Amino acid sequence: MDVKIEESWKTQLSSQFEQPYFQQLVQFVRAEYAAGTCYPPGSLIFNAFHATPFENVKVVILGQDPYHDEGQAHGLCFSVNDGVAFPPSLQNIFKEIQQETGAPIPASGNLTRWAHQGVLLLNSLLTVRAHQAGSHQGHGWEQFTDAVISRLNEGREHLVFLLWGSYAIKKGALIDRTRHLVLTSAHPSPLSSYRGFFGNRHFILCNEYLIQHGKQPILW
Repeated sequence: MDVKIEESWKTQLSSQFEQPYFQQLVQFVRAEYAAGTCYPPGSLIFNAFHATPFENVKVVILGQDPYHDEGQAHGLCFSVNDGVAFPPSLQNIFKEIQQETGAPIPASGNLTRWAHQGVLLLNSLLTVRAHQAGSHQGHGWEQFTDAVISRLNEGREHLVFLLWGSYAIKKGALIDRTRHLVLTSAHPSPLSSYRGFFGNRHFILCNEYLIQHGKQPILW
């Protein structure tokens, strides 16, 4: 199956594209997009991979599924297009960065600037039906993104994984902590941010680890 995904990722994930689960997933996603509004736009489903090729990845931030309101999702977890109001979780991410680093809250919630520095902004599910959070669960995306994390775990060294909330933390079982740094905390959602997201120092700890291993820190 010829999946339109960035070439380095196509090489790393080629075995997935021929598996029955992935072919069923493609059929499901095509049917969903044909039947009604889904996000992100079809051309941006694999945007995270295009923005951050395999060999460029330094940090992985794992979300759950794309934003499901109009104009928000563009294939990078937690990120929104220029000019779109910040969703609450993204507001809290920026607040924590400001608290840790003193950096001002940016004018745009578009995190492409992080992706180009090596931050893979990966949702566990890459598509969603409009206004129905979690509507594409259980159709194969979870298996696909498990494979993404496994390839990074095996094929790269000294990556930083930022896992926020129980859903993301479960994916941490795929990661060898002797080779990579795994940082976990509560989710930045207003429902949980005060239970350990605020004050987690993940952005500073991440950069300290990258510097320790000879990599450029992220300009958050």
